[in-house]
Amino acid sequence: VVARVAGEYPDVELGHMFVDRAAMELVTEPTQFDVVLTSNLFGDILSDEAGAICGSLGLLGSASVGGEVGLYEPVHGSAPDIAGQGIANPIGGIRSAALMLSHTFGLHPEAAALEDAVVEALDRGLRTPDVAGPGEPSVTTSDFTDAVVQSIRSATAQESEVTT
Repeated sequence: VVARVAGEYPDVELGHMFVDRAAMELVTEPTQFDVVLTSNLFGDILSDEAGAICGSLGLLGSASVGGEVGLYEPVHGSAPDIAGQGIANPIGGIRSAALMLSHTFGLHPEAAALEDAVVEALDRGLRTPDVAGPGEPSVTTSDFTDAVVQSIRSATAQESEVTT
């Protein structure tokens, strides 16, 4: 199926590799990958590895897409061990929402607004405990999420001013 569909997109490069090789390449040359398409079992393993490489599973969103249906969730899953403590990193969930907006609903500008808001919060130095450096201040899950929401509201207000 992958090879057949790939033929419809000649500008997209398709490559195949065994999972052990993919795991090694993910560590040694991670920038070669834009998308990794694999089974759930191998995807779970490789996404955990990717999370470790970037510093936290909390930074990554994921998409499991089949036909018309997509499931979008943070790579870290539900993380019940830290539920209610205000220390979960919301970035993976926010990025999962951006993936859903883009891939399921075709709302590309809205998805980009979410991604941009995350980057803006990070640029302001906001970090949840999982990515704050030793001795560096951290914010709660709600604080980071509020900063993302505020960034989107500010951007929306600025766009409204430009169009009026």
